[in-house]
Amino acid sequence: MGSFVLDRLMALAPVMRVVSLPRGRHRLHVMPTTAGCEVQTSARYSWDGARRGQKPFTVLQHTISGAGWLRFEQMRYRVREGETFVVTVPHDHRYWVEDEGRWEFFWISMSGQEALRVHRNVIAAHGPLLSLSATTIDHLASCCLRIVESGDGAPGAASTLAYEALMALHDGAAGADAPSEERLGPISRAVERFRARGGGRFGVLELAAASGLTRAHFTRRFVKVMGAPPAKFMREERLRRAASALISNPQATIKQIAASAGFDDANYFAKAFRRAFAASPSVYRRQAHGR
Repeated sequence: MGSFVLDRLMALAPVMRVVSLPRGRHRLHVMPTTAGCEVQTSARYSWDGARRGQKPFTVLQHTISGAGWLRFEQMRYRVREGETFVVTVPHDHRYWVEDEGRWEFFWISMSGQEALRVHRNVIAAHGPLLSLSATTIDHLASCCLRIVESGDGAPGAASTLAYEALMALHDGAAGADAPSEERLGPISRAVERFRARGGGRFGVLELAAASGLTRAHFTRRFVKVMGAPPAKFMREERLRRAASALISNPQATIKQIAASAGFDDANYFAKAFRRAFAASPSVYRRQAHGR
């Protein structure tokens, strides 16, 4: 496809297509909600994932040119040209463009249990920021363009386009490039090492060693960059990973999920999980699977 599809999307910008199901329709497992392409240059463009309502949906956004910012929980990312981020709502994240900056992008938002499941699994395995292949980006851009140009098509046809995009993300994420060591600073490098290990039993000393800094210097710098002490950050990361495992591994017991996330005490895990997600692990799992 080359850049032909992206050229067509950019020629249409700014453009947005809102897709909604007719009243009385049964919910579909994957359904596009919005798709489009635009350029943002004002700090007024800012989306807070904790303030977009309680109805769950996903966002996939690819940077065509320029750059924007993504804060995902306690981690900040510069989303550069050629990079794609994925998030779910509601969630603790924010993405924005700095004042007098420039961010050109296309996006696809989806609803439905399968869309949420795949996006959450991608984030758990690779983080929210991806470097996808040109082939995958062209495929996603093609889906976005077809959603935009679909007009008032049948819900099933719209769902088919969203599912095609979802599977392109699923397959493309498996071959996504990891950030280079040169790009990662000492704090980000330590965080990536922690995530690569799956969280688990990973202490502050090991985190500091991964950064190449002394523990005292690392802790001071970590709080400045991440906005939270290393121990708190790791606990929140373990809880996020456990939440993903509760959905993706329904056969595992709560105790097994807790242990795999690095919590030796299942009771403490349950209390910490409830504080973080406003639901017990078992209730969270039932709600995620629509039961």
